[in-house]
Amino acid sequence: MPLSPLIFRHIVPIALKLLHASLRISITPQIELPGKTAIITFWHGKMITGWLLAQTLFPGKKITAVVSMSEDGTALAETLERLDFSLIRGSSSKGGDEVKRTMQNALQRGAIIAITPDGPRGPARQFKFGTLRLASEKRYPLFFADISYANPWKLKSWDHFEIPKPFSKTAVKLQLIDLPAFTSEEELRSYAKKLSIQLDHA
Repeated sequence: MPLSPLIFRHIVPIALKLLHASLRISITPQIELPGKTAIITFWHGKMITGWLLAQTLFPGKKITAVVSMSEDGTALAETLERLDFSLIRGSSSKGGDEVKRTMQNALQRGAIIAITPDGPRGPARQFKFGTLRLASEKRYPLFFADISYANPWKLKSWDHFEIPKPFSKTAVKLQLIDLPAFTSEEELRSYAKKLSIQLDHA
């Protein structure tokens, strides 16, 4: 039976805040982050830490999260709203062009956008083309956070979803992705494949 929306509005946000506050997070290397206009990405299976990490990296900024229109996405949106995120609803499979336009408009206004580039349905740990295309075309800074937990709980889901245990060590490796200017769709797809392999084996 689906959980009540009240759970995602009131209980889950508090639980996430408490869990995140308990984690012993180390962030390397010490990258100078822009004060505005950036895209921060992390794998779908690491979102337990990823969303609040984005707020930690850009203190004082209201983060805009890209969340799918699925049932799971609606539950996530309820939680993120309570955590003071702005929302863009949609994905590459549903409303992709509108999502891109909305993301571009937000970035032009100086937004920090957080997105899981392999969501909402995968394949797991493979960058979707849309985020790379947008960042490359408009030269927006694109960061990837490689998040790893010490001995997490692991779910048997498509995204290999991981839940860190309270007070566990959490290592975050930040990378500024230096995107080329793509001259063709084939070049973009080839780059996305190579980048996904590189990030998954970092």
